[in-house]
Amino acid sequence: MKKVTTLGQFIIERQAEFPFAKGELSRLLRDIGIAAKIVNREVNKAGLVDILGDEGNVNVQGEEVKKLDVFANEQFISALSSGGECCAIASEENENIVHVSNDVSQNAKYVIAMDPLDGSSNIDVNVSIGTIFSIYRRISTSGHATLEDFLQKGTEQVAAGYIIYGSSTMLVYTTGCGVNGFTLDPSIGEFCLSHPNLKSPTTGKIYSINEGNALHFPEGIKEYIKYCQAEDKATSRPYTSRYIGSLVADFHRNLIKGGIYMYPSTSKAPNGKLRLLYECNPLAFIIEQAGGAATDGFERIMSKQISSIHERTPIIIGSSEMVEQAHAFMRIHTEVKA
Repeated sequence: MKKVTTLGQFIIERQAEFPFAKGELSRLLRDIGIAAKIVNREVNKAGLVDILGDEGNVNVQGEEVKKLDVFANEQFISALSSGGECCAIASEENENIVHVSNDVSQNAKYVIAMDPLDGSSNIDVNVSIGTIFSIYRRISTSGHATLEDFLQKGTEQVAAGYIIYGSSTMLVYTTGCGVNGFTLDPSIGEFCLSHPNLKSPTTGKIYSINEGNALHFPEGIKEYIKYCQAEDKATSRPYTSRYIGSLVADFHRNLIKGGIYMYPSTSKAPNGKLRLLYECNPLAFIIEQAGGAATDGFERIMSKQISSIHERTPIIIGSSEMVEQAHAFMRIHTEVKA
């Protein structure tokens, strides 16, 4: 019989990856897995209980808060707080840092940034949604965590991952030693290793972008889209356009199959739309560990200095050759404009 490796077993076996930790990071990843199971349970019965639809408020991003958004945020904060391994949390749903106030957590070594429920606009129509998380070692030495603990470059992440709630529920994460994916087996209630050592194809046939905003894209992105749509047998073009509208779902598909995801700056959103801290940095960490690339069109995502927890950025992410091609179009048109 094929050996089944659960998330808990895998984390324990890979403990040597964390020479600076004494089990804290392993327990933190375990706590995230527990919260993900609870959210998955509610997602799967969302149509049967009163958690669909708008909650009636607007979050710090100016977006309508969905009921399941609130539930997911509460579950992850609760699990991470009770686990005692992180001292503070930055969430898309909270304007300010959430401090974990119990005595054990106050001096914990880690802080977590998260988007508890990505793609929430798709909740009511049964489309895949997800959770994104990023873990940093705190800079402050004791007491309450500070803003500076979160305003670290993506290169300082010690772990990052996402959970996708789809036809099956998967948890994918990295600690800087490759990327591994775990599928939830509902019959035993465990995440089981299903995609060991995930690698992104160097190129692909899929491009993902909201072409409804095409009029407002930078010229470099407009030209790259034309390149994707042009016929050329040597490069298997035209590419296929696939855009779900849930970042995790689009990213996950392109990671497995090869492709590029783009959310550039627009005239309406000159700084981009996606958040650097808890959306772009963790996915950039994952894709780089899988052999892909992530850029804002000019600069590596994980090298960007961050100034606020809800800061936005453009992003081009996916298979390395496709990202470099898009990056080249951006450079060319910037030089022409200059």
